[in-house]
Amino acid sequence: MTTGLIEIRRAKPADAKAIAAVHDDAWRTAYRGIIPGLELERMVERRGPRWWDAAIRRGSRLSVLLVGEDVAGYVNYGGNRAKALPYGGEIYEIYLHPQYQGLGFGQRLFAAARRDLAIARLGGLVVWALSENEGAMGFYKALGGQPVASSTEQFGSKTLDKTAFAWQR
Repeated sequence: MTTGLIEIRRAKPADAKAIAAVHDDAWRTAYRGIIPGLELERMVERRGPRWWDAAIRRGSRLSVLLVGEDVAGYVNYGGNRAKALPYGGEIYEIYLHPQYQGLGFGQRLFAAARRDLAIARLGGLVVWALSENEGAMGFYKALGGQPVASSTEQFGSKTLDKTAFAWQR
């Protein structure tokens, strides 16, 4: 791993293939044994390079973390979708390629998204995590997130609990 220049910037269409690769590896690592195998593979397959290219081109708030010239991670964020929660912004996804996890890069991506949401006047922030995903739960707690809501999500025949963490302005 080369760590010359580290940069966070808005995603470009040329990043779509690399974002898809990060997504695939990060999801398989994070959710293996939590989300049933067939469901996990279906979810990963839906998010190929064309899906990411379309998201970038339609203006989704999507930023990438570059380590040298490699896309090491991404964060996708925008307005809070859970209108019952009094927070303006939401991080929909934040993932790093497994080889870049545990190095502080996730904190940098989180901070960049939070700054961008504040600039867009989307005060406060919420993010959801599957409760069985111990890595994500620990990450959000370490960043000072407070559990504010819970829900469930269906993955095939399996129902999983999820927790919303929030940060005030």
